[in-house]
Amino acid sequence: MNSIPADAPRPADFATVRALADADMRRIDALIRARLASDVVLINQIAEHIIAGGGKRLRPMLHALAARAAGYRGEQHVKLAAVIEFIHTSTLLHDDVVDESGLRRGRQTANALWGNAASVLVGDFLYSRSFQLMVELDDMRIMRILADTTNTIAEGEVLQLLNIGNADVDEAAYLAVIERKTAVLFAAATELGGLLGGLPAEQVAALRRYGMELGYAFQIADDLLDYTSDADTLGKNIGDDLAEGKPTLPLIYALQNATPEQAASLRHAIEHGGLDSLDRIIAAIHDSGALERTRARAEAHANAAHDALSMLPASPYRDALATLADYSVQRTF
Repeated sequence: MNSIPADAPRPADFATVRALADADMRRIDALIRARLASDVVLINQIAEHIIAGGGKRLRPMLHALAARAAGYRGEQHVKLAAVIEFIHTSTLLHDDVVDESGLRRGRQTANALWGNAASVLVGDFLYSRSFQLMVELDDMRIMRILADTTNTIAEGEVLQLLNIGNADVDEAAYLAVIERKTAVLFAAATELGGLLGGLPAEQVAALRRYGMELGYAFQIADDLLDYTSDADTLGKNIGDDLAEGKPTLPLIYALQNATPEQAASLRHAIEHGGLDSLDRIIAAIHDSGALERTRARAEAHANAAHDALSMLPASPYRDALATLADYSVQRTF
């Protein structure tokens, strides 16, 4: 086993990681743009809006870095990264409709501009385009992982819908949702990198475990930002999760330690949504120590992601994956 010394040098920040992956990401972005094209005008309009919206392309970058960390030197990772991004983007389009969101990454959402029907249908187009790319790869192992992942994401969407407005959701139920909605796609992205590189089964499993733990850390940190960041930095309205009645981990922890009066306010906010008492809710979350507990939980998953990487041979790409584990909990947006 190759351990990672605590003082081992690695890329210092996200920008440095991005620079390491730059050559791959330029090819991935070009393929994404090319394969989004359609002779249906509305699809092109919404697709261009999505591309222009930027985003970090974190999931395809994870796949590219994992493939390189696994020693892969072929070309299939470019298509696979595009597949992963199409799956992710289609879920965002559907999420924004379900959540009635009007803002993402500081810009109007597609459903706010073109309506719910167009957003859902273009999301379906992206799913089907990802299937076309999968078939081109002609590898049953890859198709099985991505098919299972896509199905699991759909289950997560339904689970989250069932939890909306439910103040009795506990930590285990919350984690079950974010595993299915977020972590499984991270895990698939990194596992597939290991498969492409022909790593031994235990190292492929370690890359999957790294992706899963990173996905947990990333989503928990994201839910924390909903109560600690600001709209200009975060790119969405603060308190959106609360307005939608989503019982995320800061709220779950706050309910466990709040005063009876605060707990009543928290339960009412979850069950009825709305932001009428946002200031009081945020104060209750702060008073309960929920933010510190949530941050500690995210950091625990980031540390577990680090531990999983110890199975991989040393390389700048493994170091970059370690940096992304740090970034997942240190980011401000």
